[in-house]
Amino acid sequence: MRSQLITREGYNRLKQELDQLWRVERPETTRKVSWAASLGDRSENADYQYNKKRLREIDRRVRYLRKCLENLKIVDHSPAQEGKVFFGAWVDIENEAGDTLRFRIVGYDEIFGRKDYISIDSPMARALLKKEVDDEAVVQTPAGEAIWYINAISYTQP
Repeated sequence: MRSQLITREGYNRLKQELDQLWRVERPETTRKVSWAASLGDRSENADYQYNKKRLREIDRRVRYLRKCLENLKIVDHSPAQEGKVFFGAWVDIENEAGDTLRFRIVGYDEIFGRKDYISIDSPMARALLKKEVDDEAVVQTPAGEAIWYINAISYTQP
């Protein structure tokens, strides 16, 4: 089951996307559809067909965002979390081969379009939770166990 957690920044981004779609893009696309429809034959009218399709996409995304936003639980950083990996943490890790990674542990709805975010539900995030700097995290992967060492933990983007 997917977690319904989100950082405050992630929530605000989704809310901003909803506002943009509803207040700007949808009215603009509706105007284009009305204009294209007034030209007559809709079956061969590319403007009409494209904008009608775009309107359906906007409506689908608006429905998803509205439902999503009402079910999400915003998780704010707490000073008690300092020094340990919890939701919202930026984590620097390194494996025995010297490969390093840096990412933030966030909710599922925040990971899209970001290469530096991982879901709280991922095996990597699960293995890192509650660990401290210099701890070792054993991550179960399809290729077997992978061991990562925690180099740094931060709750502000460096």
